[in-house]
Amino acid sequence: MLASGFTAATISKWLFFGTIVSSILVSITDTKYLFHIQLVPHIWRYKQYWRLLIWQSCYNNSSELLFGVMTLYHMRILERLWGSRKFASFLVTTLPLTLLIPPVILALLRPITYSTLNVLPSGPTPLIFALLAQYHAMIPTVYKYRLLISSSSTDAVTCSDKSLVYLLAAQLALSSIPGSMIGAAAGWFVGTAWRRDLGPTSWTTWRVPTWITGGKQGTGEDFDNLRRRLEGEGRGVGSPIDGPEGEVRQRGSGGGFQDYLRSD
Repeated sequence: MLASGFTAATISKWLFFGTIVSSILVSITDTKYLFHIQLVPHIWRYKQYWRLLIWQSCYNNSSELLFGVMTLYHMRILERLWGSRKFASFLVTTLPLTLLIPPVILALLRPITYSTLNVLPSGPTPLIFALLAQYHAMIPTVYKYRLLISSSSTDAVTCSDKSLVYLLAAQLALSSIPGSMIGAAAGWFVGTAWRRDLGPTSWTTWRVPTWITGGKQGTGEDFDNLRRRLEGEGRGVGSPIDGPEGEVRQRGSGGGFQDYLRSD
């Protein structure tokens, strides 16, 4: 997980560059107006329900794009931790909810706010915050530091190595308030629900086919080889073996590890 760039994070790379390319294309073609959602007139009057499917395809301005892809770049550590297959499965299973829940929340809040809440900005902010909920729960803090905000040593803010990620995400959530806040809150809710198994069992256990992520289906022979390696390594720890002159010596864990490397 210390590797730089998108090493062992193929899905994250495609999501990162896909968001950038799609945002640039809609800007060049002057089609930004097709991707955001206004309940009135887009949904209630013109019945443009197709907007509910494409509104997370791109960002409409450069600031949201910058903070969105920077936050998304830090989420690649989840793919390295889970593997590409589970990471892709998470995106597929949470995408429908992140597409539909924010417009529903907007529709519920609009009458209460006297039609003030009417616009939902485009961009995958809900999906990014669903990933951020996993990042918050799974990735530990490596170090902490204090920032002095005045000459007094008591006036300091404690930060961690994860603070930059949260700062980028906060800027993304505040970029087009109140619509961006609704999307961020909905995404965090979906991510937390997935994390706590608040739904059907198949929601968290389903996996995309292995060929989608470039893998291949495991065979019984693969598992047998893995089992033999593990058993051989277990016997190597602290087991007596014969030395070169027939004498018995104790074999440490290093010998088992060397055999493991030789078997490759």
